[in-house]
Amino acid sequence: MQHGRSIRRSLLLALSLLSACAASNPVSQGAVAGGEQPRSVAGAFLAGRFAAMDNDLEVAPDAFLRGLALDPDSAELRQQAFLACLLAGRPEAVRLAEDLPDNQSAQLLLAGHDAARGNWDAAESRYAALPRQGLTQLLQPLLVAWAQQGAGRTDAALATLHPFIEGQRSRFIYALHGALIADLAGRTAEAARLYRVAEAEYGAPTLELARLLASWQARQGHPIEAADTLKATAALNPEIAIALPSLEAAAGEKVIRRPTDGLAEAYLVMASALRQQDASELSMLMLRLALDLRPDDTSARLMATDILDASKHPATALRLLAPVAADDPLIAIVRLHRAALTEQTGRSEEALHQLEQIAHDYPDRPEPYGGQGDILRSSHRYADAVTAYDKAVARVSKPGRLDWPLFYDRGIALERTKDWARAEADFMTALNLAPDQPFVLNYLGYSWTEQGRNLARARQMIERAVEQRPNDGAIVDSLGWVMLRQGDKTGAVTTLEHAVELLPEDATVNGHLGDAYWAVGRRREALFQWRRALNLNPEPEDVPKLEAKLRESEQALGVAAAPQAPPATNPIP
Repeated sequence: MQHGRSIRRSLLLALSLLSACAASNPVSQGAVAGGEQPRSVAGAFLAGRFAAMDNDLEVAPDAFLRGLALDPDSAELRQQAFLACLLAGRPEAVRLAEDLPDNQSAQLLLAGHDAARGNWDAAESRYAALPRQGLTQLLQPLLVAWAQQGAGRTDAALATLHPFIEGQRSRFIYALHGALIADLAGRTAEAARLYRVAEAEYGAPTLELARLLASWQARQGHPIEAADTLKATAALNPEIAIALPSLEAAAGEKVIRRPTDGLAEAYLVMASALRQQDASELSMLMLRLALDLRPDDTSARLMATDILDASKHPATALRLLAPVAADDPLIAIVRLHRAALTEQTGRSEEALHQLEQIAHDYPDRPEPYGGQGDILRSSHRYADAVTAYDKAVARVSKPGRLDWPLFYDRGIALERTKDWARAEADFMTALNLAPDQPFVLNYLGYSWTEQGRNLARARQMIERAVEQRPNDGAIVDSLGWVMLRQGDKTGAVTTLEHAVELLPEDATVNGHLGDAYWAVGRRREALFQWRRALNLNPEPEDVPKLEAKLRESEQALGVAAAPQAPPATNPIP
């Protein structure tokens, strides 16, 4: 089965993590009607919980605050209202935090406000009082050290980090922050040593680490080395390449100008690590703490935007990017994100116009036209998508491994326009650039299977894809489908049953299982699967095929035709 990729996670967990007491539901029953404002404590609580489960960071705070106004003595509502406001970047979070002495997130926020006012001793006391457990066990030494640096006690700050730099766990993070503290204090030799330790401990730098290292290198009189550091990072992430000129131009500027920037950086580094571990909920909490200290932190805004985008809240993500200045070194990346988010809010033409302007402003970069192709393809404007992808490919002088998505995406658009010769060539190019990429292996293998060609090779390719993504129902479906086409009926049934377990609401997968059941003589089960597929929003071109199978099989079995629900999509005219 050919398919796209999607991610959806909930931020609800972040409403209870880093909190001293576990959340408990104060109501056992209740309902929130449509768009009406709940008039009871229970209704407000349920509205807040529902919004939090839906990752709606704009509705959740209002609902919890409304409930708290109705029941000011509710400790539970105060906890939830605070955390919802913190995640949404709402100013009410500070006021609520003052009444939550046992809430770790509240103490982190208040300590940041102490630091912003120059009250470093109070900030250090709050950080030092945090329990050494969970996430705060990693954070506490960094925060304490920066508070000590803020108070002008550089020796104490470096001494706080020293045992962790010499240790084994998360050594990179502590070495990096030791380097930043020494750098800010003007201790060049110590900073150089610690930057080297951090770089050695983290072989493939993220954009943020690359900017920190490049800043140091450029300020030490090594601009070429700084440029190489940034280029090495861009080689691992092609999206960064569009911002390389502005990043190189800004490399000589300090990224960390004051101790509060260091505190924000600690949260940002932690957020990045959590994001890599698929802990988006806690990552978002760290990012909000970072932005509270350093609102102009574009890296934090971009990371938070990715989390909001994945949770299907593009409008909120757009608002988060709105303050980024036009002269920010990352503005090109921000503009690409804005265009993608604009399209997700239903304004496709506006997004296409934005991308056209970016293409004009960055005439050597393929990303803007690639973005146009993605929007047009998602709108089923496949011929126009091919044109956009052609423009993007024309800007790639020497395709490398990270360019495989561009050829893969154009291949899909070409396949949908029935230009299989060019599509196959693009899929082969993508496969040559990234030989083990599971989506390319699956798409090409499935396409060959549909055509009845190269079945042995198609099966080998799909099996390699399944090895990498064993729980991907679409890829497992492809394996079952090629097995059936090869005549392995029993194996196909077993594999396709597993695919249906993984993707129970997919019309294609259910339809394939019906074909396999029919092939092994399980005729009535086949009828059930085909009928089910018809009610699962099948592709328009698949509707007449399923209906024909049902008619012919019902006639063969002498079964009365079951009434069919109309297809959910319009048939092909």
